[in-house]
Formats: sequence, structure tokens, C-alpha cells
Amino acid sequence: MTTAHPRGQAAPAALEVHNVHKWYGAHRVLDGIDLTVRPGEVTVIIGPSGSGKSTLLRVVNHLEKPEVGHVSVGGEPIGVKRHGGRLRELGERAILAQRSRIGFVFQNFNLFPHLTVLDNVAAAPVATGRLTGPAARDLARELLGRVGLGDKAAAYPRQLSGGQQQRVAIARALALRPGIILFDEPTSALDPELVGEVLAVIKDLASSGTTLVIVTHEIGFAREVADRVVFIDGGRIVEQGPPGQVLDSPRHERTRDFLGKVL
Repeated sequence: MTTAHPRGQAAPAALEVHNVHKWYGAHRVLDGIDLTVRPGEVTVIIGPSGSGKSTLLRVVNHLEKPEVGHVSVGGEPIGVKRHGGRLRELGERAILAQRSRIGFVFQNFNLFPHLTVLDNVAAAPVATGRLTGPAARDLARELLGRVGLGDKAAAYPRQLSGGQQQRVAIARALALRPGIILFDEPTSALDPELVGEVLAVIKDLASSGTTLVIVTHEIGFAREVADRVVFIDGGRIVEQGPPGQVLDSPRHERTRDFLGKVL
């Protein structure tokens, strides 16, 4: 999906990952990742445990700094700035400002236990100066209604099920109106009977045209919502394409082997 830009330029990619390498000591976690996500696209990343999926999301958000390569979101380099034809590291305040434009939903919710559900969602727009307290709380009520938790505004996280907490985390990610939302195994910490309620909210986001990058082990969900499925193994993209191709007719033996074990 593209929109017209001045002088006939195409809209920048929602996300560009260029030749990203990440290692810890001798262990190479990401080994030359190249990935482009278009605006409005839903990209689902699958692969075995330890393949680099979650690390890739953390590099996109600059929670992890790549040793080689760079990431751009909406055409803007993340964590660095161009200076004299070279890339230089940004200061922490500038990086935090960039992160506020990238939604991130973690495996384990990461809600503030001492704040109500309403205040968890309203906190970031106030902290970043985007909204006043009353306006942020109005937005929080709207977003809680969107994720089916309008009646839980006064509750604390400990009073909610895991599925409800994750839906609050999704509302919190939406509160800053990010250009892209990253989901890191959003259902992995949930009891099986709670998975569906979280996936339903993500499906709603996908159908609304929000740009999503989702790391998940839910292959059926990937088939249903993805515009593109990316299979990562050993820190490399082995295969990517429409879900019907990657999941039903994979071209690479490693992809076939992985799917044979999880389907």
C-alpha cells in the first residue's frame, strides 16, 4: 500500500532492516538480516526457539544495538543519525523519542503493577508530552473499549487474567499512535484458553490497516492474518512470501522440516 508523496516519491517503507548482524561473544544471533515491510502490511515471523526472532524485534526498537547494519522506520534511521555520509549513535533522549513511535507488545505484558489499567494506558502520552492528563485518560478509555476492557479501567493488573493484561498492553502500545507495532510472542505467556481473546484483538488491528510485525508460534494465526510470512533460522531469513506459499508449499527443506514438527 502506497500513497502519493511530493515530487512523485513513493511513501517510505514502514520498516527497513539492512544487513543487520548481532552477536554476543562468539554467538552470532543475527547474521545479515534484510527485511522490508510496507505501510499497512502484516508480517509474521516464525522459526524455532533461539533463531533470532525476538532479538530482531529488539534491534528494530533499538533495545539491542546491532554490531553491523541499520534499521529505518518510516524512512528514519533508528538509534543513529546521518552525519557527513556516516551514521552516528543518537543520545538516549533522542532514542526514547524514536521508540515512542514504535509500539512494542512484550511476551510478559510489562504493565506497571501500582497503576490502574486506565493509568497504564494513559501514562506514555502524558510522559512524552503528547497529551494532557485528561486527554490521555479520554484516549485510554477509548482504547480500552476497543480491546474489550472498557469495564476494567479502575482495576489493577493483578486483578486481571493474563489475556486481559495482554489486551491492556496492546491498548498501551496504541496510545502513542505508532506507525508500526511489534509483537513478541504475544500469546506465549498465556494459558491456552486465553489465547483466542488476544489473537482476536490483533486480528482487528490487522484488518484496520495497522502495520504489524508479529513473532509468533501460532501457525494457524499466521496463515489467517499475515500478508507475508518470514521463516528465520540460525539468525538468517531462510524463506519469505505469502502464507499460502511459505506454510503450504515451502521451497526450502529447513522450512519444511520446521513446519512438519509444529503443524
